[in-house]
This record gives sequence, C-alpha cells and structure tokens, in this order.
Amino acid sequence: MASDLNLAEYVCGQMASAGFIRFKKMFGEFAIYCDEKVVALICDNQVFLKITEQVRAMLGTPPEGPPYPGAKPHFMIDEYLDQPEFLSALVATTAKSLPIPKPKTPKTKPEK
Repeated sequence: MASDLNLAEYVCGQMASAGFIRFKKMFGEFAIYCDEKVVALICDNQVFLKITEQVRAMLGTPPEGPPYPGAKPHFMIDEYLDQPEFLSALVATTAKSLPIPKPKTPKTKPEK
C-alpha cells in the first residue's frame, strides 16, 4: 500500500530542526534524508528510523520492525511524530551516527 504524501510532508516538517531534511518518493513509499543521509523510511503510512546505538540509548526499548518484507529492522517511531523537538533530536542523532554516503559513480555510455 502506498504511503500518503501529506504524511511525508508532515513528518519532514516535524523534524525540520534536525538539519537539511528532504524526502524522495520510492516505489510508492518515501525515504527521508537528513543532511543527505537516509535516516528513515515511511512505508504503509508508518515511520521507521534506522537503528543506531545512540538512538537506542535515548529511547530504551522502542518497538522495532522491518519497513518492508526482507528489510533490516528499524525503530518504529510513530508515537514521537507530535513531539517535534524530540523527533528532531532522534533524527539528528541518527544522521550523525551514520557514515557519509559513497558518491555515485557516473554512468558511462557504451562505445559503439
């Protein structure tokens, strides 16, 4: 089931103070970026935050689950969506904990 664009916009607005926040639609769902790092996914209208030990220390034992079949577990953080300061802190901490993404190699056209 595809996630709602309004939810993605709301979630990104709530975490806006974490850094440069944007989202990208992917296969009917959304990836949320903070400072160009994928920190969360919205799948089936639920928000899933990547698991880091730093965020686990902030949350204790939050519910976990895969955002889609076959995915690694993520923190399920829907209960924090109406707490923008805390949500932003979770997202900023996650972004700081993740490695810098590798640059994409440009695609070359095959020679004829």
